[in-house]
Amino acid sequence: ATRRLGTAFVVALALAVVVWIVNGNGPMLAMLGLAAGLWLILGALTDLWLRANFTRAGLANGVRRLAGLPRSTLGTALAHAGLGVSVLGVVIVTSWSTENILEMKPGEQTQGGPYTVRFEREVASKGPNYLEDAAVFTLIRNNAVVATTDSSKRVFNARQMATTEAGITTFGLSQLYISVGDKTEDGKLVVRIWYKPWILCVWGGALIMALGGLISLSDRRLRVGAPAKRPRAVPTGSVLGAAE
Repeated sequence: ATRRLGTAFVVALALAVVVWIVNGNGPMLAMLGLAAGLWLILGALTDLWLRANFTRAGLANGVRRLAGLPRSTLGTALAHAGLGVSVLGVVIVTSWSTENILEMKPGEQTQGGPYTVRFEREVASKGPNYLEDAAVFTLIRNNAVVATTDSSKRVFNARQMATTEAGITTFGLSQLYISVGDKTEDGKLVVRIWYKPWILCVWGGALIMALGGLISLSDRRLRVGAPAKRPRAVPTGSVLGAAE
């Protein structure tokens, strides 16, 4: 088992190097964090592989043995894998997220991570109890439009309170956030753009860990039952007295 886990670590380190290079390098600590997260995932899978004995039992028998494993074992593996997913998300978001704050007017464009963000137009509208000024943006990648999003500022009539509605666009496990601020003296709009790669892994890993915990708790062997009530002994004398 130790040798297999060592192999899993080597594979995890190799994959971490690949991800590190593909993302344009970055801090060395990021590569170590990637390796740790991948090792948690691969280590959990390796543990299940060994317990089900896929190597000797074959695929069909291995799947049956895997289904027959205690739920606590499956839950533990899921919890470790979920932790690894969260670690990957935190490391990648921390190391490769981008933030861009600038002034824009319709027709101008800038970068938001791997996407080109083009400011298309401003749209004014009226809601049931607020006035809204929205900015519409087009997201482009590889010279193709991939999404359209908008961010707006709302001013509520009752208290004259202003709020900002951010535009959030999801690309797989990553998200792009666009938020607009006030206008400058020359009529430009302050725009804030955040690109968070693999941000959903942070929350997805937490859900996987929670699922692992629920599966472990469903194992009957881990349930603590209330002690059974013992029947109260009847004194022998009282029985004889009743018989007389």
